[in-house]
Amino acid sequence: MKAEFIFQTMQRHRRNLVKILENTPEPALADIPEGFRNNIWWNISHILVVQQLLCYKLSGLPLNIPNDWVGMYSKGTFPGELPDREQRALVAGLLVDTVGKLEQDYNSGIFKDYTTFKNSAGFTLNSIDDALQFNLYHEGLHLGTVLSLLKIVR
Repeated sequence: MKAEFIFQTMQRHRRNLVKILENTPEPALADIPEGFRNNIWWNISHILVVQQLLCYKLSGLPLNIPNDWVGMYSKGTFPGELPDREQRALVAGLLVDTVGKLEQDYNSGIFKDYTTFKNSAGFTLNSIDDALQFNLYHEGLHLGTVLSLLKIVR
């Protein structure tokens, strides 16, 4: 698999999300419009958490995000209060940094083991390469949700 394209695409998605975080007023980040179960902030944070779970946790490696975020932004969780500006800045930085770290770790070969995982979309992930491909799909879904939410809350 040629992972370089996946990392480039992921980085582009993430930079777009950083711009959204930086340019969206706080109330709009936290707003949950009728018909939605979460908000812009939750979707962006969820993207970070899922990438770490799919790539690092299932490879038996430590996460590169605070562990308590897993309980806050995993599938099936719901938005709480909008975090303060400092935490939003941390997420903005991690959106970009975790892609670079993932690419570096992938290229260095640290993803040796992988626990097979069948996700709720029906895909069975058997390797880090499967995880990278599915993660890109997952991030695209949530980027689309964020863009839809932006149209409604602005």
